[in-house]
Amino acid sequence: MADVRPFAALRPRAGLAPRVAAVPYDVVNAEEARALAADPLSFLHVSRAEIDLPPDTDPYADAVYAAAVRAQAALRASSLEVESRPAVYLYRLTMGGHVQTGVAAAFSVDEYRRDLVKKHEKTRPDKENDRTRHIIETRAQSGPVLLTYARNAAVDAAVATGVAAAPLYEFTAPDGIGHAIWRTEPAVGEAIVAAFRDVSALYIADGHHRAASAARADERLKSAESGGFLAVAFPDTNMQILPYHRAIKDLNGRTPDAFLAEVGSRVAVRPGGPEVARKGECAMYLPGSQGAGGWHLVALDGGPAISDPVAGLDVQRLHDRVLAPVLGIGDERTDKRIDFVGGIRGPAELKRLVDGGKAAVAFAMFPTTVDDLVAIADAGGIMPPKSTWFEPKLRDGLLVHLI
Repeated sequence: MADVRPFAALRPRAGLAPRVAAVPYDVVNAEEARALAADPLSFLHVSRAEIDLPPDTDPYADAVYAAAVRAQAALRASSLEVESRPAVYLYRLTMGGHVQTGVAAAFSVDEYRRDLVKKHEKTRPDKENDRTRHIIETRAQSGPVLLTYARNAAVDAAVATGVAAAPLYEFTAPDGIGHAIWRTEPAVGEAIVAAFRDVSALYIADGHHRAASAARADERLKSAESGGFLAVAFPDTNMQILPYHRAIKDLNGRTPDAFLAEVGSRVAVRPGGPEVARKGECAMYLPGSQGAGGWHLVALDGGPAISDPVAGLDVQRLHDRVLAPVLGIGDERTDKRIDFVGGIRGPAELKRLVDGGKAAVAFAMFPTTVDDLVAIADAGGIMPPKSTWFEPKLRDGLLVHLI
């Protein structure tokens, strides 16, 4: 079963949601956050409070967390309000023709600890420490975890009833993504809570650090009742995963022609790209228009069948067949010679990096699937770093879970 709990959200007052809503704290650097937070109501002043301190401030300094507390208090005074009753919320994201609607609520920390909320990613202690302290100092979870689950007809029916009403907010963010949020009536919320009892497992799609930090904060604040961790759960058939591309800074001492020949001796390579049409293939870009230059399609799925769901991922096959043996890339989590480019930027960004001399070769990947994620999480496996780029992304500050 999945334990879904209503909560009384701290949320923007009528008409202010577009100004308060902020991109997730971890998808922008400090400079980008400062630019996006020109509006004093932006929730980035809370989630990335270092932007209001001198540029050389350590992002983990005591002053940063104190600034977050002040910023949240200022927003509560001017622009936010707390719901009069606990509720289950619905959150719809629209990106072009893609629409996904999820359930926003407090999910069980205990189920997270018992792996009924399943993971597929390792977390970094520094990031966990940061968000744990942020939650404890502000007494709030403001960045929702993105969850998925096997589609359930009873949940679908209750959600359809909920979205038939008028939304609390509906707006299009500057990046073109549509956001709409509903507060369900008690009967609809009760139906959603009951329906989730038949959902056997939840899977973290994005937000492993947020979930882990919420669990650690819950443990530290034993005298307080957290009520769970803030998340939005979408049915698996609604999820959209874009690829996570790779760019390498050098060719490990080879010329482009020698590198192409070495890759071709290990896997099948043919002219083509930049679009990748199927799983088991990626597109490789080398500089120039002559000889080895340009786009090439690389087959990653030749050889013996692979039963291990992690080893069968395209990003792992690329590592095992090209990045490690040819380019000398070791641990992709720590190797400074590899950069990762989110699929929202597309192959054009890879070409720009290589042609501009910031990378020597780039690989455009086919997206990992939700089925891949579920299979790995069910097996207790860990995905390689930067295997999935979920899009569209939830915004911070629209529904804050107070502790």
